[in-house]
Amino acid sequence: MTRHRTLRRALLPALIASAFAAPLQAADLLTITRDALENNAELASARSQTGSVEAGRDVERGDLLPQVSASGNVSHNRQYESQTGGFTPRRAGGENYNSAALTLDATQALFDAVNSREVEQAERQIDQQTYQLAATEQQVLIDVSSAYFEILRAYEVLEARRAQERAIGRQLEQAREQFEVGLIAITEVEEAKAAFDQARAVRIAAESDLQVRFEVLERLTGQRYSSIDALEEEVPIQPPSPDDRSHWVQLAMENNPLVLASEAGVEVSRSSVEIARGERLPTLNAFALYNYSTDDREDLEGYTSGSQVGLRATLPLYTGGRTQASIRQNTYRLEASQYDFEAQRRDTVQQVRSRFTQVSNDVSTVEARAQAIVSNQSALDATRAGYEVGTRNIVDVLNAEQNLYNAVADHASARYDYVINLLSLRQQSGTLDVPAVEEVNAWLDGGSVSFTLPEESESYDGAMEIGEPPRPRE
Repeated sequence: MTRHRTLRRALLPALIASAFAAPLQAADLLTITRDALENNAELASARSQTGSVEAGRDVERGDLLPQVSASGNVSHNRQYESQTGGFTPRRAGGENYNSAALTLDATQALFDAVNSREVEQAERQIDQQTYQLAATEQQVLIDVSSAYFEILRAYEVLEARRAQERAIGRQLEQAREQFEVGLIAITEVEEAKAAFDQARAVRIAAESDLQVRFEVLERLTGQRYSSIDALEEEVPIQPPSPDDRSHWVQLAMENNPLVLASEAGVEVSRSSVEIARGERLPTLNAFALYNYSTDDREDLEGYTSGSQVGLRATLPLYTGGRTQASIRQNTYRLEASQYDFEAQRRDTVQQVRSRFTQVSNDVSTVEARAQAIVSNQSALDATRAGYEVGTRNIVDVLNAEQNLYNAVADHASARYDYVINLLSLRQQSGTLDVPAVEEVNAWLDGGSVSFTLPEESESYDGAMEIGEPPRPRE
């Protein structure tokens, strides 16, 4: 293991970027997580949607509160009369006058099953949206954490590929020198050249992957980071605590926001059935009405007014079958939501079990990958010794070197698989929050990994500029 640590330090000289001269301190996982919680567009949208759903409750509640309206009109009237016939003398004339009227109408619902149940449904929708918001927050946490550690994974893999390219490059130079003095055939030089070209191609792909990973983190947070903290060498690779799969499944059933949101969705659908049934019930309203009117005709003076107070009851007798059809429609929707809840529950159970198994296996995988580095280093040493005495050829050496650096890259990937899968297990069980991220953040050792961004240009900056968030109108 000591030899493995020495090799990793040799392969990853930039992992602890002590010579990095940037004036800003490297960002750690917790800092970036907080940036995402403040700036992530999907999360901001979910929060606004939650506010909209909460306002919807007040909209529905307003129908149960007093309703007061006023209406009025002012008009110019022209009246014309013409009568003739029989022994009645001819009479014709016209009259122009102005009139005005005012009406005040107030109602108060005393019994309205539909509106009352719509308020109850709005309450259930708030519960559902609250769980949806919690799910979005947890998704942001896992997305940011995954993006963060995917950057570190890509960086370590890139350093392994760079080291592999350098080692094979040295082997190629040695092969050329040996060929020039007649110690080996040209075929061995060509074999070394092919291996070097392959290593170079792999290194270029790793550089591209690193840049892509970095852009993902930028999209999630709306911020650009010059460097981030690295993961310490001795991460506590341990099985989930408690090491009991059924415990994590039970946690998920109690805390997973998607499960709870789906369960709340059943209650929302159930409320829709009750609303449809309420359409068959009578409504009872108290009302008060006041009228006032006046005009300026020459033969009339004063005004006319009147008021009315009473109760108004309405009972639907026949609606063309609409009410029964609505009940059937919403009953089917309720049934569908129940199946959706069951599907979500089963999916969550499967996800928790899978993540638990992955984390448990990752513990053994990390240990096995570390031992593979030691074994491949010993194999490379033995192959080189055999090459020097003529029992091995250059292809054997190149293969051994490739196996070693593949083992280094695989070990780095295994470490980050463990961290990401552990956080994913927390997410599926509904226990992923900022304190959980803070626990993982403690595994960072204070060293930094720096990134070379594309050359600054207006086109690049414009592509990543998300602008100011929208502001609600006053």
